[in-house]
Amino acid sequence: MKTIAMTFAAIALATASFTTLAATEVQSAPAGQQSLGVVGASSTGSISGLQSELNAKATQAGASSYRIIGASGNNQLYGTAEMYK
Repeated sequence: MKTIAMTFAAIALATASFTTLAATEVQSAPAGQQSLGVVGASSTGSISGLQSELNAKATQAGASSYRIIGASGNNQLYGTAEMYK
């Protein structure tokens, strides 16, 4: 029983630490941060799904923040974001 409790505790801590490392969406280029480049993503869902995809890619690239610079589509959404660190 203790093993199961410890496993759940470890998963909860790991999940909490991953969410704190996620990139933050910004509306304009942050002062004092440099551009890391541009990342693109697509989603068949909603705009929030596209935002999540771009956030995941920016986080994976090591960005601390990102700014969505374009989004379009009807049934399939496409977007690009500039990443900053």
